Amino acid sequence: MRTEYKPAIDALLACIAACDHCATACLQEEEVKKMARCIHLDLDCSAYCSLTASFLSKGSEHARLVLRQCVEICEACAVECERHAHDHCQACAAACRRCIEVCQELIPKSDAVADLLYASAP
Repeated sequence: MRTEYKPAIDALLACIAACDHCATACLQEEEVKKMARCIHLDLDCSAYCSLTASFLSKGSEHARLVLRQCVEICEACAVECERHAHDHCQACAAACRRCIEVCQELIPKSDAVADLLYASAP
């Protein structure tokens, strides 16, 4: 793993755990239908954070693409979770916000790396 990506990977893994927990806890709520969008976004966010962690772990030249999309999906998940008072939703929103913060810090760095890679490509 590239050490400069460790904080982001840690935040991504924490977000995956929070999203998975939130989705599972939402399924236990009395009015599950009202939680449907939250559950869907939790699952999307968890899956995309997993993909992003994988791209960063490999040092993929396409990391900037997934980072940008990951930020977008985490934002949607955070906004939805913030609408609900449940502790699991609030914890998920906080994990998503932390993930957004760390991923956004990497986007300019990964853009610079990608620009160098593309400039040296035949």
